[in-house]
Amino acid sequence: MSRYARRCWAAFGVVAMLVLGLQAGAASADPPDFSSPDEAFNILPPGQFGNLPTTVNSRDQLFMYDALTPLKDNVTAATLPTTFKKNVFGLGGLSVKRVQTFPARPDLTVTRDSFDVPHVEAPTRDDVMYGIGFVTAEDRGLLMDTFRGPGRVAALDVPGLNPFQLAQSFQPFTSSQETEDFLASQVDLVLQDPRGQRIIDDIDNYLAGINAFRTLVGNTARPWNRNDVIACAALIAAVFGKGGGDEARRAQLLSALKDRLGDREGEQVWDDLREVNDVETSVSIDGNFKQGHKAKHRKGNAIIDADSLDTSAAESSAVAQASQQPASNAILVGAKKSATGKPFFVAGPQVGYFYPQVLMEIDAHGGGIDTRGATFPGAGPYVELGRGIDYSWSATSAGNDNIDIFVEELCGDDTHYRFDGECLEMESFDAGRVGFGAGNPVVFNETVHGPVLGYATVDGERVALSSARTTRGREVVAAFPFADLNANVPTDAESFFDVVSDIEFTFNWFYADDKDVAMYSSGRLPVRHPHVDIGLPTKGSGRYEWRGFLDADKHPHGTTPADGTILNWNNKPARKWEAADDNWTYGSVHRNNLLERTVDPQPTHTLASTVGAMNKAATQDLRAVKAIRGVLWVFETGPAPNPRVQRMVELLQDWRTQGSHRLDLDDNGTIDHPAAAILDRAWPKIADAVMGPVLGPQLGDLASIMSRDNRANNQGSSYGGGWYGYVDKDLRTLLRRPVAGRFKTRFCGNGDLATCRDSLYAALNQAALELEDELANPNPDDWRADATAERIFFSPGFLGTTMRWTNRPTFQQAISYSSHR
Repeated sequence: MSRYARRCWAAFGVVAMLVLGLQAGAASADPPDFSSPDEAFNILPPGQFGNLPTTVNSRDQLFMYDALTPLKDNVTAATLPTTFKKNVFGLGGLSVKRVQTFPARPDLTVTRDSFDVPHVEAPTRDDVMYGIGFVTAEDRGLLMDTFRGPGRVAALDVPGLNPFQLAQSFQPFTSSQETEDFLASQVDLVLQDPRGQRIIDDIDNYLAGINAFRTLVGNTARPWNRNDVIACAALIAAVFGKGGGDEARRAQLLSALKDRLGDREGEQVWDDLREVNDVETSVSIDGNFKQGHKAKHRKGNAIIDADSLDTSAAESSAVAQASQQPASNAILVGAKKSATGKPFFVAGPQVGYFYPQVLMEIDAHGGGIDTRGATFPGAGPYVELGRGIDYSWSATSAGNDNIDIFVEELCGDDTHYRFDGECLEMESFDAGRVGFGAGNPVVFNETVHGPVLGYATVDGERVALSSARTTRGREVVAAFPFADLNANVPTDAESFFDVVSDIEFTFNWFYADDKDVAMYSSGRLPVRHPHVDIGLPTKGSGRYEWRGFLDADKHPHGTTPADGTILNWNNKPARKWEAADDNWTYGSVHRNNLLERTVDPQPTHTLASTVGAMNKAATQDLRAVKAIRGVLWVFETGPAPNPRVQRMVELLQDWRTQGSHRLDLDDNGTIDHPAAAILDRAWPKIADAVMGPVLGPQLGDLASIMSRDNRANNQGSSYGGGWYGYVDKDLRTLLRRPVAGRFKTRFCGNGDLATCRDSLYAALNQAALELEDELANPNPDDWRADATAERIFFSPGFLGTTMRWTNRPTFQQAISYSSHR
């Protein structure tokens, strides 16, 4: 039996005890807490309360969160208690706001602290789950009802509909019986597992609590049911827990490049842009891990003809990619780099800034459950990111490739396709209706692979494109590992790997106790046919189907690396791990470099300095810190065309020296340094100046699948993608500076330094002309970017209060454990 199998059987044994009613670690007046209270903090802005009308607890954590932002890395031990709240089991010295009791569950108590965080305690697991459901409906009822319709859209992978945008627009979705049957089938999937009845019991008690609150307040809307929970779990998977699925648009770009440049050069340029295995990219853990293989030839791939995607296919692909949000970060400092000899854990998810906040916090104890942390309202009773008795865990979106586009050969008409030698009819799926009033019907076709996105041509022949996601119809099975995390099944890093390896969504999972820090990259990842390139569509003939799923021990995972830290900001988890087809950002410049530049040089850290490293990176402009270094080096090779452009260059250099922070420290409504305005206007022009000589008419095609810049108005996902690595690597190559894994293509100036330099100066000069006209001032020293426009507004506008711009997790733990079970 393998190590992973032994661990899984051990985990099963613990859960089996719970099913039999052996209440390990039942609730007590003083739940066990193995952390030092002075080293355990968290924050969840804007606040715990999330209904209308707002209360003081709707925004009290907002002010603490915002107070940390201007400090950069000037964080001390005294800072933490004022910018975070305590992250301990129980009240931790906070005053009691109110106590809730339940006549139907007399042993259940919910104590609300001064931040309105609910502390749920009961002797039995059933009552704990009921209490979690009750407080979830109380604190996020409005949000939950908003999510359950879009969650159904997410579960189905409805082509062309972005479920999260649907939720934000408050448009209703009325599901069909076919949709409800599709969701309900997941219950049978759970019950196939011997542990499944316990999971279903947890969900049913959770639902009982939700509906009890709704009855109490006279909510006459449809009661919550199991399908609503499954739909909300699917919403997490659709927005944060998937990767890939954009092969069609990228194959279309390949065809366009080959048509214009020839097969060999077109392939070369496309491979450079793809950066599937850039050796200079930031990685988080030691070791080499491979998701796929290098296909020697592409017999199993179909290359979409240039400009052949129909409107439906193009829009569906764009919407699917836009619905994925690469977010969150983690800084884990191992014992050998710690000033106390104990690891530090500063980590959390970035789920955007909303009111009500998309996450909520719960502290729950009883019936074998001892946990505190953030849960996704409506997705089930478990804390998904938080802490146990003596360990913390968190996650970042991994984007591992679990979605493939299959190209279906048509036979006869647009609704028949060939599979395994037979001509099959597509099945029509009637999902329901979306919109106000009567709404609009939501109907789409499916093949054996999944929903049909639209049509295109391959070698001039019309084909259909269908999307296959490995977790479709399986979202609720994630309940098993989350239940284990809440029941403190992990006792060390290895047993943590065993638990989170069962999470089928694509996340990087982080762990810390009093000895180790660790990371595991999860996902139900397909093993593809050896003749299939992971970055291109797969032929749907039946010959090139998935060949099972990647073994757990082949996923990137590891404990404290040799350098003593695990740093992740949605970067590549480990060497040789292939980037998903929709991820062309694993290049020489990645926002994780901001964390590396602060954490790595310091020989030892405290918890405060670890928080400071996160906070410093949260307000830095990645373009200025690293992406434009090559541009400035090019400028050193020849004079500027005029004094004003020369001054702009000097200001950019000065801003880099000062740290490149996008801060308004004097609170006058503008970013303090003029270089922010210069770079905002100049960067897209710089990017085009570098890439344009080769890409030419394909500049727009590349921008449509990956924007030149991922900064503007993203409020939390800034610098998650962009042409930063392209500019940096190409210019360093041009200047003959050290470069590992050079591009085969010379982009800027087609490899001529003087031509490249002239085009970069021209880009800066054009930015100057535009800024002078817009700001009615010719002096670069007086130019300022608008800080008010960058302030964080909590969508959709119920709250009113705003915060300074920052790029940090929306739920964050800062913790260090001093002992262990």
